[in-house]
Amino acid sequence: MLDIAWEEPFCAESSNCFRIGTDTDGNAYIAVAGHEDTYLTDTREALTTLIRDIKAGKADHLL
Repeated sequence: MLDIAWEEPFCAESSNCFRIGTDTDGNAYIAVAGHEDTYLTDTREALTTLIRDIKAGKADHLL
């Protein structure tokens, strides 16, 4: 079992809550709050880039 340190949930407009986590090997994780057993993992840098791009509107065409 991985030892993931999860941050407090982040919720946009009281819905769509997700959590970011890290492990001791430098990997980063993102999961829907309450479903931390099903997560996306990559390097910390890759997930940081993903989140920044989403916040910059680069994924708006997918909505």
